[in-house]
Amino acid sequence: MSLKKTAFDVMKRFPGLRLTLRRLLRVLRAGAYRLRTAGIRPDPHVILFCSYHGKSASCSPRAIYDRLLTLPEYETYRFVWAVSDPERYAALADDPRTQVVPFGGAIFERAMARSGYWIFNITLPEHISPRRGQTYLQCWHGTPLKRLGYDIREDGNAMNSLSEIHRKYKLEGEKLDFFLSPSPFASECFRSAWQLERRGKGNAVLETGYPRNDRLVNATEAERSALREKLGIAEGQRAILYTPTFRDDQHISGEGYAYRPAVDFDSLRRALGDGYVVLFRAHYLVASAFDFSAYPGFVLDVSGVAEINDLYLASDLMITDYSSTMFDYAVLRRPILFYMYDLAQYRDHLRGFYFDLHELPGPILTRSEELAPAILRAEQFVWDGRWEAFRQRFAPLDDGRAADRVIHALLEEG
Repeated sequence: MSLKKTAFDVMKRFPGLRLTLRRLLRVLRAGAYRLRTAGIRPDPHVILFCSYHGKSASCSPRAIYDRLLTLPEYETYRFVWAVSDPERYAALADDPRTQVVPFGGAIFERAMARSGYWIFNITLPEHISPRRGQTYLQCWHGTPLKRLGYDIREDGNAMNSLSEIHRKYKLEGEKLDFFLSPSPFASECFRSAWQLERRGKGNAVLETGYPRNDRLVNATEAERSALREKLGIAEGQRAILYTPTFRDDQHISGEGYAYRPAVDFDSLRRALGDGYVVLFRAHYLVASAFDFSAYPGFVLDVSGVAEINDLYLASDLMITDYSSTMFDYAVLRRPILFYMYDLAQYRDHLRGFYFDLHELPGPILTRSEELAPAILRAEQFVWDGRWEAFRQRFAPLDDGRAADRVIHALLEEG
């Protein structure tokens, strides 16, 4: 057993020890950060971007960055991308104003200290807080169906007790200056989950729409065709994008959250034939490696595709469970099936939901054998009033101009 796995096992079994060690580590790291960055003054013309703790250069931070590159009024600004694999994203530095730094460590911390703006889509490292002259924009990464932060009522997470989850959200809520929202519904969820009103930050929420979804609105058919060809989707095939979320109680020590696909792909392939292909996209927190070698040409593991918008645009329908991908996909007005095989467990013992699932406009499926008939019925899908009401409630501001509104609020008004 590796030392890392042993440490995780101990932390799972002894939450009191886990909490003490985390607090100590945070204090030590915060002290080291202050020492390493002492004397560095933030530059109001430097913006640092980070997505999913450096796992990619994507989502709304990327959309904001891409838009800034096109605007002449910001040509004197400089940009920093923090990524876990700088070589993979080295092409970002082809723009002379952009620097790529490794996420974590001294180089990253110095880059954070000198940047006037931080744009993240997930929580900051716990030991780093903005200083005077720095503005922190939290983009987040999706409209919530499942409860977040202080709204979580069940103590079902494998690596964090309910009190630890609340503390993490408290720390993050104290740090942020602005919080992006795609809708009034999401705004209320975010204010509640981070207790923003209680912290005097009720006005921190910016209802702008999600910049990452600008591309979904503005994409052309030629772009969609090119993406399908790149992914290996044959002409005439219907592509099913499957986006299950992670389960809080499924964690492998030393590796991360796991996921076990609950789909009978053999039966699905027999029922659908060669006219379909499944694009399997694991949640970014899931560390499991998936072996779909038994289904060549039918199941493609696209978990490594950095930009999920590529998969949205290339696909013809989505299957998901409790993932926020459902709200983004609705922007495309394409069919969505809700495969919730563990509904009772997830709803009653893990997270709970912000609204009644009967409000979902598509079919809720609980058994694998229900998938094929529902997929075939979706060939006659019609975007009707119920679907449009869903889009208007959860994505009313995704009109292709969200990035412009964010930039205006952050750099001109903020």
